[in-house]
Formats: sequence, structure tokens, C-alpha cells
Amino acid sequence: MKADPNAQLKLLDLAAIDARINQLTHQLATIPEAAELAALDAGRTALVDRVRDARILVDDLNKEQKRADNDVEAVKTRRERDRSRMDQGLITNPKDLERMVHELESLERRISNLEDEELEVMERLEAAQMELGFATAAVDEANDKREPLEAARAEKAASLEKELAAASGDRTWATSDLPADLLALYERIRAKQVIGAAELRARECGGCRLTLNALEMADIAKKPADEVIRCEECDRILVRTPESGLA
Repeated sequence: MKADPNAQLKLLDLAAIDARINQLTHQLATIPEAAELAALDAGRTALVDRVRDARILVDDLNKEQKRADNDVEAVKTRRERDRSRMDQGLITNPKDLERMVHELESLERRISNLEDEELEVMERLEAAQMELGFATAAVDEANDKREPLEAARAEKAASLEKELAAASGDRTWATSDLPADLLALYERIRAKQVIGAAELRARECGGCRLTLNALEMADIAKKPADEVIRCEECDRILVRTPESGLA
């Protein structure tokens, strides 16, 4: 391929712009605060699930405690009723009185068992309420950390996006007067090598850093100035300059 030497030199400006665009794109994709936010949000999701589970358990235990309280009160009411009947002398039959005494003993044991169960539910409820409090506080802490991180991420992203927009504008300007066939070749190489052209400087390819030997340099020196040279190692367009070492 033939191309005006000045047009080839402009490829170096385009390559520098593309390198800058690649750098900015990478920086935009790897903003440290974005990674911190992702980790924070992942942890926060787990904490929100923990709060949900703790709240469900607290609600269930509150209901269980209420049932236990009702059970205890119901048995105590029955016990007081039977005691009252005995104290009032309403039970005169010795056998009925004996049965009543046994029943009161049974009710006392039942009350004792129910109160033990009630106490166990209360202890579980207290532990669940503590867990809910800890998990809720952890979510609040994560929320507090998120706001400044998001602000920093947004600020850096906005700055990088502004630089990217400027670089994209520079690229449009840099490609505007390049020969179509030369630009098409550059873009094909760029699709595979990220940067499509590199300077041949001091016998070295600026893309892959391959040092050309004397025979290769002599062969390039014989080629016309408008001949488009390619690096045999990385396939990029090699742009000749006074610093190439061809003289």
C-alpha cells in the first residue's frame, strides 16, 4: 500500500489518541470506589437478608410468647377458680375434695412447666431482638459508608467521561483528513492489536518493542517514503521518522 508520508505521520497522533482513550476507558472501568461500592453492596444485601430473617424470627417469637402468656394465665385462672371453690367450702364430698387436691397439684406442675417454656421463649426473643438490633445497625453503617463512596465514584466517573469525550473529539479530528484506505488498514489492525500504528524509533518498533536487525533496517531504507511498512512481529503499521535510525 502507498500513502503520503505526512499521512503516515498523522497515524502516530491517532495512535497516541487511541492509547489515551484506552487508558481512560480502563480507568473508568476500574474506579476504586466502584469496586468498593460493589463489595459494600454485596455485603449490604447479605445484611438486609439478615435483618429480614431476624425480624421474622422476632415476630414469630412475639406470637409464641403471647401464646405462652395466655396458656399460663388460663391455667392460673383455673387454679384460682378451684382454690376458691375449696376455700368457700363448695366441695364437701371427701372423694371430690381429694380429686380437687390432686388436680391442683397437677395444675401447679403444669404452671411450672408453662412458665419454664415461657422463660425459654423470652430468652430466645431477647437474643433475636439483639440480633435484629445488630443487623439493623450494620445496615445503617453500610448506608452511611455508601453515600461518600458513591459521591467520589460519580465525581471521578464524570471527570473521566469528560476526558473521554474530549479524546473522542480529538480522534474525529485526527481521522478527518486521513486517506480512507490507510485509515481502514489502521482500524483493521487496531481491532486486533488495540493500537494500529507505531513509530519506528532507533531501530525499534514502538508497539511490540522488537529491535530490527541491520538487514531488516537496510530493506526498509530501500523502500519508497510513501510505502506503508508493517512490523513483522506485531503487524502494526511502522511509521518512519528522522529518529528511526535508517540514515
